[in-house]
Amino acid sequence: MQIQDLPYPDPGVPDARSGPRFLWWLFRNQLGGQLKALAWGLVHFASVSSLPFCVGLAIQAVVDRSGGRLALAGGLMALAGAGIALGDAFLHRSAVTNWITAAARVQQLLARKAALLGSALTRRVAAGEVVAVSTGDVEKIGWFVEAVSRFTAAAVTIVLVCVGLVLYQPALGVVVAVGLPVLAVAVLPLLPRATRRADFQREKAGRATELASDTVAGLRVLRGIGGEELFLDRYRRASQEVRHAAVRSARMWALIAAIQVLLPGLLLIAVVWYGVHLARDGRIAVGELVTAYSSIMLLTYPLRHFEEIAMAYSFSRPSARRAAGVLSLERPTDTDGSRAGEVPSGDLYDPATGLLAPAGRFTAVVCGDPDAAGRLAERLGGHPSQTGTSVRLGGVPLDELPLDTARTAVLVQDKDPVLLSGTLRELLDVPHSGAVGSAEALAAAQCADVLAALAQGSLDAADPMDALITERGRSLSGGQRQRLALARSLVTDPEVLVLDEPTSAVDSHTEARIAGGLKELRAGRTTVVFTSSPLLLDRADRVVLVHEGEVTAVGVHRDLLHKEPLYRAVVTRETDEEAALRDAARQGGDTGSAAPVDALEQIDALEEIEESA
Repeated sequence: MQIQDLPYPDPGVPDARSGPRFLWWLFRNQLGGQLKALAWGLVHFASVSSLPFCVGLAIQAVVDRSGGRLALAGGLMALAGAGIALGDAFLHRSAVTNWITAAARVQQLLARKAALLGSALTRRVAAGEVVAVSTGDVEKIGWFVEAVSRFTAAAVTIVLVCVGLVLYQPALGVVVAVGLPVLAVAVLPLLPRATRRADFQREKAGRATELASDTVAGLRVLRGIGGEELFLDRYRRASQEVRHAAVRSARMWALIAAIQVLLPGLLLIAVVWYGVHLARDGRIAVGELVTAYSSIMLLTYPLRHFEEIAMAYSFSRPSARRAAGVLSLERPTDTDGSRAGEVPSGDLYDPATGLLAPAGRFTAVVCGDPDAAGRLAERLGGHPSQTGTSVRLGGVPLDELPLDTARTAVLVQDKDPVLLSGTLRELLDVPHSGAVGSAEALAAAQCADVLAALAQGSLDAADPMDALITERGRSLSGGQRQRLALARSLVTDPEVLVLDEPTSAVDSHTEARIAGGLKELRAGRTTVVFTSSPLLLDRADRVVLVHEGEVTAVGVHRDLLHKEPLYRAVVTRETDEEAALRDAARQGGDTGSAAPVDALEQIDALEEIEESA
């Protein structure tokens, strides 16, 4: 196991039943690295613990005026020094390797889970919690995994030193052998309270992270509605709660650290007092007393690892629990599929709602409930996060195909697509058929002003394609991010493209041009757009109205405006009061009018926008 082996070809299948089980699974998967760290830890701690014996031997040699034994003591001290240096260097190297590989494995597992679940992940887990798990929590988990081997080496060393002192000088060795275990377990009664306080602190910190992530993600919207200060006040209160919880947790850990300093001091005083009496009586030599004294002094070093392992476990347990919670999420269908991974083609049909998108046609879907539209769009991509009847493409159930094959056949762009940081060229470097170039996709998505803004913001980039996009495209407006995401989807040129409100953040003139460019570029390919925009609906070959989970009307936009009151209410945002006033106006005026006044005005507005575009 080396750092250069990362990322792993297969990080494995984690045991996500609980936090402790997940930590144990990580430990078992790094057994080789743990044994290496344990071996170097034993070399280091054993070398440190041998120094008191060397010092005692040297002092006794001076007392006895023995040059040979003094030279032997010097040689042993040099050997111990070399062991300390070598063991410490390689222990640190192997421990850091264990830490990084554990953290990297967790991050890789989280990334794969996010890719597997897609947009369903943030529907089931708060986005801020996912951020907290993939950043701070992985460090806590890695800390505990690497600390286990060092703690084991320290514990083994303490046992060996106690046994050695008993054999070397039974009178003092028994005192040390009894006292050291008492020191090791003295803080155990305080650990549950310290653990609870650490868990409480982690929960508060995770909540603050969620608030910060959600606030930053919606900052532009918050500013628009004047809610920025409200959310900032909420975050201030949350951060103060984290501070108070951290202070209470730190007090408990400070008490534990003080006890681990005080008790070894008391043991040292007892050993020296008892040893002096033994030396006066001639029962032990001066060198033996120095050896016992020095052993206790140096054993406080490995004893500190008892406090560290307790602290590491206290902080990593809630982190591991949250990571296991994310990793335990699964899709209700078998993502490996039961059919061969061949991309089907044909009509897209959803038996649950009766929605049919004919092959090679531009189908628009109107759904009054945005959440229901998002769930339906996800189901059209196959392997949805909720159980139900499988959508069929060319008669083939998508849920029976491997997940990657289903995604190749049907690409779903949700309401809030994410733009990864990097250059525009890297953003558009996605798996694609090669039939649609980047320039064509950007032109169809009306990204000319976006390219200009990126070029202006990146002075070092002569080509707009080399301009940098900041994290999640925060430097761009919502409409600009939406158009870049649409261009990325168009570049892939999938068999079926499903777009959920792709133009909700752009102005009407740009939207009209996008509607024309989308239909032209996707000619001959199946396209499904969830929208209530008249500009997109008027361009569609086929418009489907879905109400309460069922298809209630099918036709073209202008006919449905005349014939379907429910469709007209969704598309024109007409309220019941407005409908009553319109009906009253019709009864008092020309009752032979073929279409409602509002609908006729909307059609005229559509034609004006198309002409100006």
